[in-house]
Amino acid sequence: MDYNYPISHHWSTDEIIDVIAFFQAVEKAYESHIERRQFMDAYRAFKKVVPSMAEEKTLFNEFEDASGFKSFRIVKQAKEAVDDDLIKSN
Repeated sequence: MDYNYPISHHWSTDEIIDVIAFFQAVEKAYESHIERRQFMDAYRAFKKVVPSMAEEKTLFNEFEDASGFKSFRIVKQAKEAVDDDLIKSN
């Protein structure tokens, strides 16, 4: 993977780690699968850093432009699933 994750220079190191961990969870869903609980934990940590829906959408679009992975689709699938489900791109 030869792209950069969308991050803000305003975030702390811990916040950057949480955002990158979320985008890595999206990647994992596309490349193989990820447990819903693990994905939702990463998403909740991401939302603590990025509570705004507008900023979330901007970051999702930047990540999709760079990687081709659609974060929104994986988040939607995870929200509709139950804890023991595996999340993966269809």
